Order: sequence, then C-alpha cells, then structure tokens
Amino acid sequence: MRAIVFDFFGTLTDPAAEAHRRASFAGTAEALGVPLADFWAVMAASFPERIVGSYGDTRHTLLAMARRCGVEPTGDRLDAAVAAQRAGAERVRVPRPGALELLDRLRTQGWRLGLISDCSSELCEAWPTTPYASRLDAAVFSWQEGCRKPDPRLYATAADRLGVAAADCWFVGDGGSREHDGARRAGMRPVLVTNAAHPGAAMLRADPDSYRPALTIDDLVELPALLVSTS
Repeated sequence: MRAIVFDFFGTLTDPAAEAHRRASFAGTAEALGVPLADFWAVMAASFPERIVGSYGDTRHTLLAMARRCGVEPTGDRLDAAVAAQRAGAERVRVPRPGALELLDRLRTQGWRLGLISDCSSELCEAWPTTPYASRLDAAVFSWQEGCRKPDPRLYATAADRLGVAAADCWFVGDGGSREHDGARRAGMRPVLVTNAAHPGAAMLRADPDSYRPALTIDDLVELPALLVSTS
C-alpha cells in the first residue's frame, strides 16, 4: 500500500460542523431575499445536480436557486449572497481536530495522499487557500469531474494523479454516497470512520452506504495504528 485517499466532509473536516450546515445558509438566504426554509429546500433538492457542476460556479448556482424560489436578485444582492455562501461554507469545512497534523505525519512517513469529494462549487473555488491543499498530493472533486461517488472514474482519477495503482490505495471516509462500495469496486481498500462521538453527523449523509468495510475506526486519529496493524 502506497497511498491513502480521503473523503472530505466529516472525515477531514470536523463532524461537529455538519450540524451547522443549514445555519450556514442563513446569510445567503437573507442576502437573496429568500426565506431560509425555501432556500434550504431548493439547495437540498438540487444537491445531486450541484455537485456535478450542472449550474456552474457559485454565482450562477445561487442565481438559479433564487429563481427557483421565485426571486430575481439584483447584481448587488447576488454579490452579497456569493460572499455569504462562501463564508458559510468556510465554517462547515473547519478541520477535524488533529486532521492537519495527521496529514503532515503521514506525508513524512512517505504516504501519497489524495482526496475524493462530492462537493459543490464553493469548495473547488476556495481549495487553493485552504489548509488542506498543500498537504494533499491530489484532489478530485465531483463538481469538476462531472460525476459523483461511487462512479469508478473518480477513484481511477485519484489513483492516476497519485501515480499509483488503485490496489495500492487505502480509502478512508465516514460513509455516504456509497463511497466505500465504490472504493472496493475500484480496487482500493476501504476504511470506515464511524464518527462514534458525532452520531448526528451521519443523518446528513445522502445515499448512505449499504456496504460496511471490515476495517473501521471511530476517529481519524486512530488511522496510523490501523495502518501499522494491517501492514
């Protein structure tokens, strides 16, 4: 095994932050002049399309969402909404305690590190400025690739960008989007992060994985010990 491919939300990010996802939309809804409940509903319903880039960048996405809510925002309102949406997204992607240190440790041990994330435009637009970007050798985003987990193309792309075979990769994630089954089918070795201390986070995972990996850890900081025990 030469590489580790991580999921992003709820795996590298703080699972506790997932509880604030709906609240993170409040500023955007206010800026657009749309009731929060209506905005949340259209954002939730459009998730499968948003994460494969169907609406374009954040500005065009929010314009489409506002129109679905029956609102035609002015340019100034749309500018404010984009700023609010990016600020809200930043609050949700706060690192899990110990995650950045773990990535640094794994890199010093010689692991190639990658990412596969089902995500919308906000993460892709902000990625170079995040503390994760410099710590990962390859990042694969559904929004850029035009497909979502468990599509085998995402796993193949991650392995290719890491310069390794899929069979030489661990895949580490908290579940959702059938990501572990996708990893298994792609030839990677999956590890489930149960987030046992954050059971509410699992409620926000769309399309939960019916396949449960044999290897599980309750928190990401347990990963190095598992890697040693299975080597």
